[in-house]
Amino acid sequence: MRLKVLLAATMEWPATARIASGLNRLGCHVDVLCPAEAPVRHSRFVNLRHAYGALSPIMSLRDALSISRPDLVIPCDDRAVQHMLRLYALEPDTREASCIARSLGDLENYAQIMSRGRFMAGCDGLGIAAPKTISLSRESELDAALDILGLPAVVKSDGSWGGDGVAIVESREQARAVYRRLSEPVSPLRSLARAVLRSDAHHLMAAIARPAPANISIQEFIPGNPATTAFSCWRGEIKGMIHTDVAAAVNATGPSSVVRRIDCAEMDRAAHAIARRYGLSGLHGLDFIRNADGKAFLLEINPRATQTSYLAFGQGRDPVCGLVEGASGERCRARPPATRNHLIALFPQEWSRNPSSPYLKAAFHDVPWEDPDLVRAWLAHIAPAPARKKESLNIPARPRVYGLETKPS
Repeated sequence: MRLKVLLAATMEWPATARIASGLNRLGCHVDVLCPAEAPVRHSRFVNLRHAYGALSPIMSLRDALSISRPDLVIPCDDRAVQHMLRLYALEPDTREASCIARSLGDLENYAQIMSRGRFMAGCDGLGIAAPKTISLSRESELDAALDILGLPAVVKSDGSWGGDGVAIVESREQARAVYRRLSEPVSPLRSLARAVLRSDAHHLMAAIARPAPANISIQEFIPGNPATTAFSCWRGEIKGMIHTDVAAAVNATGPSSVVRRIDCAEMDRAAHAIARRYGLSGLHGLDFIRNADGKAFLLEINPRATQTSYLAFGQGRDPVCGLVEGASGERCRARPPATRNHLIALFPQEWSRNPSSPYLKAAFHDVPWEDPDLVRAWLAHIAPAPARKKESLNIPARPRVYGLETKPS
């Protein structure tokens, strides 16, 4: 069975195109729904390209599903998941809704999954090590929560991604300021300014229909180094999984740019338990913190494809292959390992972060040379950034990432 897959993206993130490449190599027909300026549109592994409209997102998704008629739709960012759930709620008896339900798993659990605080509460009793997490309904509950959790602590908002809705606070005054910033919707005037400066119509929509205040949770701070799990599952059963330590990141709470592949039994067990508990299908990710002893603590779930989902390290360690097997019911030949170097610099993330980074020499720099138009599109996409000056060889110090600093091996 040759699967027909639609990748749904509302952001211009690199992983979308890399997942397309992996699916294509496994014999899948790949279409994409994405913004007009997204570099994935230049990938040679994509067939049909649907235009995503920020002013009519549900219609964009419905049209793409109706035209492509995929067997599977893979959300590549959090907003795409929200759109899929919204379309299903609006039109539950359609072919498009059936495809969404098949692709995501048990949809009844997604209200809990999409809430950081409720998700962590739902993992209680699964035997997973995790920091204490408290959901807050009002600012006045902050002091009581901090009495329990102590300082520093981590404040998080629902409906955010890429580290934007996460802040490490070290005082009660800072916690209150962060709570107000994350919970209150951006003013219409500021949303309009963002729409113009960032050329992003999503901010225009926020100015027109001001969103409700975000739900806030606060989490115990555990010193250590971030780690991630990228996994595929089908009807609650894990099909492929890889674990990585974060060696470098864009900022203290943002996405990784260099990862180190690891094996971790605790992260294995957590992924299996969560996939079963929530009846998941598709590509998903988990964020952890590993302390100085290597013990892994679950922080949150990313209910969509993550930026390391496309990586392959052989049988059982190839999330894309595992998903194709689950959805098709047929055995697939896992792709060979991308590299034998366990240290991997993600492209274009690390080059964009610091073009003089020592990781670009010490690590396997994962440039998709087999997709030259995509490489050119990404270089053009990030070229205007001031950090492109290569004459300086001074390596800037990384910001603190949960208390530990790592260096190239």
